[in-house]
Formats: sequence, C-alpha cells, structure tokens
Amino acid sequence: MPKLLYARPPLDADEERKIRKLAGARHAPGDWIVRAQMIVLSWQGLRTSAIAAKLGCHMQTVRERLDRFNVEGLAELGDRPGVGRKPRITEVERGQVIALARSTPPGKPVRDATGDLVAADETAPAEWTLNTLTAAARAAGIDIHRSQVRRILVTEHVRWRHTRSWTTSTDPDFVPKEPRSSASIPTRRQAPR
Repeated sequence: MPKLLYARPPLDADEERKIRKLAGARHAPGDWIVRAQMIVLSWQGLRTSAIAAKLGCHMQTVRERLDRFNVEGLAELGDRPGVGRKPRITEVERGQVIALARSTPPGKPVRDATGDLVAADETAPAEWTLNTLTAAARAAGIDIHRSQVRRILVTEHVRWRHTRSWTTSTDPDFVPKEPRSSASIPTRRQAPR
C-alpha cells in the first residue's frame, strides 16, 4: 500500500501567501501555476489521486512535485537547470560559420591592383551554397550538417546567396535595363470602332 503523501505545511506566512497567489494567477508560467495548485490542493487535504484528477495530470507527477516541494520549498516550482537537448556546436563555432558565410568564397574572382580578375583558389567554389559552406566548415574542424548551417544563417539573418556575378558589368557605359513603368497597371483592350 503506497504511503499517503501531502505537502508539508508552509514555513511562514510569506511562503503560504506566495504559493496561494501563484496558484490563482493568470499571468504566470503555466507550469508554475499547476505546481502551486498541487501544493494548495494538498494543503486542503486532497490525496494525490484527487489532485491528479482535478488538474488532469498523472498521480506520479503529483507525487514527484509534492516530494520536491517538501525538500526544496519554493525553489521546486521552477524547472531544474539543464533541461532539454544540449547544443551540438558551441557559440564560437556558430560565429565561425557566420563569418565564413560573410567572407568571399575562395574561388570567386576578385580584381587585384592591376585590374585583372584573380581567384585565390581556382578549383574552389566561386559562390557560397549550403553544401560548399558545410564542406568549408568541416574543413575548418566544425562537425556540422547542411541543415544546421541553414538554420544558423536563417536565424542570424545572414545572406549566403549573393547576386550572380554575370548580372553586373564593370563597363562604365553600361546602363541596366529599366523595369516597365506600367507593369502594375493592367492594359485594357481597345474596343473596335
């Protein structure tokens, strides 16, 4: 037969006031409210099965929360640190990936002092793609996947796709084609006369 488990009595009036206020709160973290309600219902004399039925949770959850409250007090209401999955790459590695995406690709031709186009490594990619960024990050010693690179760059609002090199001209007399001035105005057919 399981032993009856109840929340310990409050240590002082301040602790009781805080827990009762939190149990009736509307603008507090939902998990804190439910945990405070478990304690208040236990103070009212309800058993763990009745508390679980009233709050819509499992009896074992109520037992664990009451046991933690009896040991830790108000500190029990919050989550313990370290919950959730740990990040696979460090912030330093994230910064290296972002810096890599902002850098010039090694195969992209750039003009040198004489005006000639020269690439640092002609066999390397001329444009950054997710695949080339992932390969460059792995070559730098960062164990990362393509989806992680994309997630990091989207989160940090870093553009890795740049304007294509053939859409610009170095000719000083070049004038780009203007968009149609009436593209937003639909053309109407003229009625025959």
